[in-house]
Amino acid sequence: MYKMDQSQTPIFDSLMEYVNRDTIPFHVPGHKKGVGMDSKFKDFVGTNVLSIDVTVFKLVDSLHHPTGPIKKAMELAADAYGSDMAFISVNGTSGAIQAMILAVVKAGEKIIVPRNVHKSVTSGIILSGATPVFMQPEIDKNVGIAHGVTPETVEKTLKENPDAKAVLIINPTYYGVAADIKKIAEIVHSYNIPLIVDEAHGPHLGFIDELPMSAMQAGADMCAQSTHKIIGSMTQSSFLQVRGERIDINRVQQIMNLLQTTSPSYVLMASLDVARMQVATKGKELLNYAISLANYAREEINKIPGLYCFGKDILGNPGVYALDPTKITITCKGLGLTGYELDQILANDYHIQVEMSDLYNVLAVGSFGDTKESIGKLIEALKEISKKYYGTKPVIGEAIDIPSIPKRVLTPREAFYGKTKCVKLDDSIGKVSAEFLLAYPPGIPIVCPGEIITHEIIDYVKVLKEANLYVQGTEDPEVETIKVVEID
Repeated sequence: MYKMDQSQTPIFDSLMEYVNRDTIPFHVPGHKKGVGMDSKFKDFVGTNVLSIDVTVFKLVDSLHHPTGPIKKAMELAADAYGSDMAFISVNGTSGAIQAMILAVVKAGEKIIVPRNVHKSVTSGIILSGATPVFMQPEIDKNVGIAHGVTPETVEKTLKENPDAKAVLIINPTYYGVAADIKKIAEIVHSYNIPLIVDEAHGPHLGFIDELPMSAMQAGADMCAQSTHKIIGSMTQSSFLQVRGERIDINRVQQIMNLLQTTSPSYVLMASLDVARMQVATKGKELLNYAISLANYAREEINKIPGLYCFGKDILGNPGVYALDPTKITITCKGLGLTGYELDQILANDYHIQVEMSDLYNVLAVGSFGDTKESIGKLIEALKEISKKYYGTKPVIGEAIDIPSIPKRVLTPREAFYGKTKCVKLDDSIGKVSAEFLLAYPPGIPIVCPGEIITHEIIDYVKVLKEANLYVQGTEDPEVETIKVVEID
């Protein structure tokens, strides 16, 4: 299956050699293997991790000009995922997504993207100066979330915008729903343009048949993967997978160099190196166990009054081609609770912290790190909550409609850098936004810079705020005001 020995961990091994040499550090960082670190922090994290917190030198290689162990680690990751090159991102998947966009579009060029993209996509569009063409994903009104875009939507959008330079899709969504990415890749490539993929929630795809197809398996040209989200590397470490047929790999390296720090964390890179080794050599066994635990949780949750956890029952619905079972979406409308309320009850009363909540759901993420005990505690907590609330509050009805995509009159970059003024939300209707309004997580834009703010948008934001959900994107942390463009 692999061309290289995937048991190798070149970055971690080079750091171990540095430690085993008992090297005397006259280099940054100034804590010098932890000797200069205050005990309040050092006593908790230990000196091992501090001893491999180093800087760029020959033994450990350079992320910006890799020729040694970092280059080898990138080649191993490319081999594991089936790409031509895998770039390491210490700026998370957000940085990798921005690099993807900068690699395929320039100022004024069109890029086609789903509306339910993460804010890093819209940030990348601002940085590039490109013009976004938004596709409407399929909406599941039962659970109140957006799924994938259909191949038909992609084809229709390309026919209407034949001058587009690239298409971006999500594989899978935050909630684990995947579109027919292989068919979408074929459609996009028929226009001789690249398909780039936000695969933040899919770094484990491709290592077991029970999961949706990975972007690289489907023939995509680039994908950004949050390795830290599912398969065990440390937060902020990610991969950017690239194929060279339609993408200039050397240019991607230059763009990554522009966006990333010249002082990358070797601790993060080492954890990424070892996580790749783990999923490549033990992934099938580990993922099989994680999937079985998640499916058990789903079955048990669906027996609890007032709760619902979608699974194979929604396969074949519009925008639902495949599912990642490790994403456990718990719909709590039947308890008369919002997702935020269930989130807080779990956190405060049971010390169980879920990944995110929205108006109608909480999302629990399964991974290698789950156990029968931890899954059991989640199920028991939900049973107790159901006993307390089921039948005591009115059931929440069908999900309210997500606002329509508003009209765009400026590119996001033009609006972001334009002359602006600050107005109250209620006074912003009909004006051109200079900021984002985002429901976060998962970071989906309700309005983007350059779009006209509608009454529908303001009403929806008010509903989110009344439900104590996170709305952000404005300079005003309370989201009482928003900056709008002053148009002469």
